Amino acid sequence: MEVVLIKAFQLILSLSILVVLHEFGHYIPAKLFGCRVEKFYLFIDWPFTFFKKKIGETEFGIGALPLGGYVKISGIVDESFDTDHTSSEPKEWEFRSKPAWQRLIILLGGVTVNFIVGFLLYMMIMFVWGKTVITEENLNSGFKVSELMQEVGFSDGDKILTVDGKEIVDQFDINKMLFTRGLTEVQVISEDGGRKIVNIPENIGTRMMESGQMLSFIPVPDLVIDSVVSGLPASYAGLVKGDIISRVNGFKIYEMDDFDSNKSVNADYMELEILRNGSLFDVTIPFDSEDKVIGINIMNQMPKPTKLNYGFFESIQVGFDYGYWTLYDYVAQFQYIATKAGASQLGGFGTIGKIFPAAWDWQRFWETTALLSIILAFMNLLPIPALDGGHVMFVLYEMVSGRKPNEKFMEYATYIGLFLLLGLFIYANGMDVVRALN
Repeated sequence: MEVVLIKAFQLILSLSILVVLHEFGHYIPAKLFGCRVEKFYLFIDWPFTFFKKKIGETEFGIGALPLGGYVKISGIVDESFDTDHTSSEPKEWEFRSKPAWQRLIILLGGVTVNFIVGFLLYMMIMFVWGKTVITEENLNSGFKVSELMQEVGFSDGDKILTVDGKEIVDQFDINKMLFTRGLTEVQVISEDGGRKIVNIPENIGTRMMESGQMLSFIPVPDLVIDSVVSGLPASYAGLVKGDIISRVNGFKIYEMDDFDSNKSVNADYMELEILRNGSLFDVTIPFDSEDKVIGINIMNQMPKPTKLNYGFFESIQVGFDYGYWTLYDYVAQFQYIATKAGASQLGGFGTIGKIFPAAWDWQRFWETTALLSIILAFMNLLPIPALDGGHVMFVLYEMVSGRKPNEKFMEYATYIGLFLLLGLFIYANGMDVVRALN
């Protein structure tokens, strides 16, 4: 229960920060251009409000329904469905009386702020905490690859050298790069040290989605000697704590079962390939009993990552690049939403909440907040009436055609858009419930 509360608190705090900043993105240009802002709310003020205070002509408050927030600007047909103004002539303080270019800036203010916040947070994260990556040198035993990737041409033990001719900084990025970035070829180094080029099919992302093999490359844990029992064969052979077992009797080891199944290939001895301090060497250990105990305790140890630290100016470039590819990957995933497999992956607040760590961690919190800020910006730009992108679509139509859309049409379109969003909201959160029950 404590874990759920920690995740829930982080989710509410993160979304509250982003919603308030988003709404200020609308509020500030609206005030600069002389619009009257009637309300500014975090969460929806229905069925009641926790807090409200009028400052000047604007009522600021916190609503009871935790579904985003809003600013109510005079003279706009929005999700509040306040259409009283449509029967009178436009007033100078109303949104509808402003030039199209000013209305466009007001409408884009929220998503602009969210994009800026997301990118700035990534820059701050790179400067304060740096970036943790899995390099080729960290992967002693390479990747365990999925069945799909074996069909494509990859093999267990492969490490990634280049993607489309460019070096890869973080080996683990290969999963999302294959899924979203339309790669054509990947150069790998095999477990035997050889190099090969794997040509990537155009539909690899769809095949990953449909097969459920989204995590197709999993780093192989190191089989590390945790302790050596004195007086038994392993101690006489010179094995020590921290040695990594790479091969047993010539067979590559990817998991504990591989060790157990290959240890008895020879009746009287065991041959081990050991990695110690970056160097490989062979050890032959004779069996001195029928149960073939050699006197070692083994544990699985995930590859140790490399920490990359950046200076102030370097973190700006690295943070911007990270934000760009985060946005790119998220947008690219939308091609799968219309598929059966993609629709089944949709989630609501439960899915978002799971992204946050189980214990409070400022780095993870800000990383997740940066991701949500970019997602919120993109989603609000979708050309759906009731979203910022829908209003932008109408203003752009006006700027191109020279005439405003009929206000009744915009009202009905907003109704339709709101019902679509409500349906998507119910479906996404319903999938969370279904997954929880299963």
